[in-house]
Amino acid sequence: MRRIKLTLSYDGTDFKGWQVQPGLPTIQGFLEEAFLEIEEAPVHVSGSGRTDAGVHALAQVAAVSINNPIPTRNLKKALNRILPFDIRVIDVEEVPAGFHPRFDATSKTYEYRVHRGEVCPPFERRYLHHHPYPMDEKKFVDAARQFEGEFDFSSFAASDDRDAEKRSKVRRIFSSEAVLRGERLIYRVTGSGFLKHMVRNSVGTLLEVGKGNVDCDRLAWLLTAPPAVKAGPTAPANGLFLIEVHYGSSGPEATDRSAVPTADA
Repeated sequence: MRRIKLTLSYDGTDFKGWQVQPGLPTIQGFLEEAFLEIEEAPVHVSGSGRTDAGVHALAQVAAVSINNPIPTRNLKKALNRILPFDIRVIDVEEVPAGFHPRFDATSKTYEYRVHRGEVCPPFERRYLHHHPYPMDEKKFVDAARQFEGEFDFSSFAASDDRDAEKRSKVRRIFSSEAVLRGERLIYRVTGSGFLKHMVRNSVGTLLEVGKGNVDCDRLAWLLTAPPAVKAGPTAPANGLFLIEVHYGSSGPEATDRSAVPTADA
């Protein structure tokens, strides 16, 4: 049995997220169908996390165990021949049998893109949150740094089907930065793990800071608030990209497996 690591890029617009859902188009679902054709037997494809419906990825990581002896170069070609054009396999490599794309990850980097101009470019509308309303971008940029550190992000998390397991919602954010480039406001965050809608709720809150509805003291309080207190609103999915999943020395620092997220932003 071979363990195969996949690096994927996908436009999430027309998919209902990563996780298999009966009768719905998902990234995991299409991958498992492709491997069924190649392996001629059902297989389970594990991902580094569950991106939501409409969220994109530049370098999602997945893994699968197969018996087929096909060389990795040919496997990459075969997968890209079978998969929809919105999902591309950009790298395939054989890894040790115990590799797990989620449990072995030390950190992840996400990016959120906000278009501030009056008119959103039509060919980029699937990949941007168009927010042309009056706000102080400098307040957004300055407040982004407040997420750095270790916090219980319960107030920034949507309800999840694993909440009953009562797992910790403490996450460590290594870097949280925003920059204004022309009409584009870009937020990039690297952390030990992310909860469901965590990045989108963080961006929604930063937009409220920029509009003057939330000040820095309120934001600091939200990072220590009881779980029943909810930040927000949730920014749309189409502006969010999974940029990179870090392993070992590729990440800011190794983290305990207990910090791995139960779901993705």
